[in-house]
Parts: sequence; structure tokens; C-alpha cells
Amino acid sequence: MKNKNTLILGIGNSLLSDEGVGIQALDYLRDRYPDLPDVALLDGGTLSFTLLPYIEDATHLIVVDAAELGAAPGSVELFHGDAMDRFAGRPRRSVHEVSLADLLAISQLTGTLPHNRTLIAVQPQQTDWGSELSGPVAAALPLVARYVVELTRQWADGLHSARSGPMPVPAVPGRG
Repeated sequence: MKNKNTLILGIGNSLLSDEGVGIQALDYLRDRYPDLPDVALLDGGTLSFTLLPYIEDATHLIVVDAAELGAAPGSVELFHGDAMDRFAGRPRRSVHEVSLADLLAISQLTGTLPHNRTLIAVQPQQTDWGSELSGPVAAALPLVARYVVELTRQWADGLHSARSGPMPVPAVPGRG
């Protein structure tokens, strides 16, 4: 990941339908935004401590994951900075979020936790066996990608993530 400022970490289990939205989002970004500057896309699978060096090397971190938001399937919510840490540290909502909280905590203890960090959480509809996303979650991929593009642009311009929750839908001309 050397010479890359932003790590886009897609996490999830691609064998459990919507649980794999983080991995599917990486594929979507690779196909539609292949020239994002200073960005590394990393399939984090169901997470492990082997991801720590990638987080340590990053100046900015975006994690894309399925999460129980108590919202309609396909809803997208962003958690920035400390709000991301708190959300990841809440009682377990999927098979890997405890590990995300652990990775963030270790990065913080070692002084390598990126200041600019955002969790893009997508409400799943189903997490049964299957390799395809449900309709509502698949339909959320363009929005997830636009958030990624907008966050990387803001961070490149020296802006910081300020608040969590719904973010205005960014316009990215010519993409979709």
C-alpha cells in the first residue's frame, strides 16, 4: 500500500449474500472508478489482525460493511471518526465487527489510527447462503461508491469528516 493515502477496506463474507456488500463495493469501485488517485482497495474478508499493517500505512480509512442499522434494506449510513469507533464497538451485529473494533483499538494504541476514517454501513436484507446481493442492497452500490469518491475528494482537498449519519448524496457527473 506504499504511496497510497486512502485505504478502502471492504469487509464481509461474500458467501452470505448481503453480508458481502463490502467486497461487492470494491468490485463496483474497480469497474467504475479505476483511476481514483492515491487509493488502495483491499478485500478484508471477515477480518483478521493481518490487516493492521494496511491500516497503519493509511492516512485515511474508509470501511464498507453490512451492518444492522434498524433501517430499510439498502439504507446507507456513514459514521466518521469517533462515531465509527463507537459503532464498531457496540454489541456484535455481524460475524466480524468485534474484529473491526479490535483493529481500530490497536491502531489507536499504537498511534497509527487514521484521523480521517469513515464506516459506510449498509443495511442488509438477507444474510443467508448465497453469492448475490439482494435487490435493495445491490441498488445501494452506486450511492456507496459516490460516498467513497466524495470522501476521498474532500480528504485530498484537506477537509475532514465532521459528522456521522446521513450525508447529502454527492453528485459525481458521468458516473453511476
